[in-house]
Amino acid sequence: MALHNTITDVPGIRVGHAHDGEAITGCTVVLCMDGAVGGVDQRGGAPGTRETDLLGPMHLVNKVHGVLLTGGSAFGLDAATGVMRFLEEQGVGFDVHVAKVPIVPAAVLFDLEIGRADVRPDAAMGYLACQNASMDPPQEGNAGAGMGATVGKILGMAGAMKSGIGSASRDLGGGAVVGALVAVNAVGDVVDPASGEILAGTRPAKLGPMRFGGDARFADTLAVMKGMAGKLALRFASRGNTLIGVVATNAQLSKEEVNKVAQMAHDGIARAIRPAHTMLNGDTLFSLSTAGKSVDVNIVGAYAAEVVAEAIVRAVWAAEPLGGLPAARDLIQKD
Repeated sequence: MALHNTITDVPGIRVGHAHDGEAITGCTVVLCMDGAVGGVDQRGGAPGTRETDLLGPMHLVNKVHGVLLTGGSAFGLDAATGVMRFLEEQGVGFDVHVAKVPIVPAAVLFDLEIGRADVRPDAAMGYLACQNASMDPPQEGNAGAGMGATVGKILGMAGAMKSGIGSASRDLGGGAVVGALVAVNAVGDVVDPASGEILAGTRPAKLGPMRFGGDARFADTLAVMKGMAGKLALRFASRGNTLIGVVATNAQLSKEEVNKVAQMAHDGIARAIRPAHTMLNGDTLFSLSTAGKSVDVNIVGAYAAEVVAEAIVRAVWAAEPLGGLPAARDLIQKD
């Protein structure tokens, strides 16, 4: 089957963005109007989430109707109210007889250090993201939840770079597809999974004589952290980070299996973010199964990691300079 290399290649998945370019924040919604078996795996030490407990095994609700990825830190969770209102108007939700309650898990990233800290995604923005949702390939880079995304903040925002949101997909054969959509807002560096080359991360330009790595364009976050050992220097790092995303597939998965896919998908973060899953990040990945195709969960999970890693790289390549921060395209010539 012909793919566009985005999460909307998965049948039943729609994506919509809404953002404020002046405030440099936004949100993204992944809609599955017919419901999808949902799971989640949260590994960072500083998460901001909503409705994640119900996604675990042994809980009553099996399907979700949308996932919200949003900026604005914990304030941005308000945007989920708008997503619920939109879905309720469409008659979509978990039937409790007296009403249909839309199930909308959500995760936030911290983007208050760029743009305006007093403007955050709200219910109106969440509703607008739903109105904008379609099966078309979603915009990448500076869009939706990626509008205020940044990376390379181990020494604060002065050395950071602009990041964004990215997507990718794989044809698993027989009509089965797995795709990912990821908003990349890491304290560390984004690297090429194949070569280990830093594509976007902490810059040494404003750090005087400090040089931690062999590439003059980048300080190399791991090298910086090693140099800080025993000095309590991590207090200077931005504490507002988090990579959030959604993996979706039309493979027929149980609730246990869809949670396993979310777990395996985190391997993609570890391949493309250095370091990953620190106490300064809130890394969270949701997983959705729209059902239909018979595929072994191990295959789906293995390729979920692949598309997450690719989506991370695409997020930084698609990002544009904003808020006084450069993007990867400014520092590196793409082959």
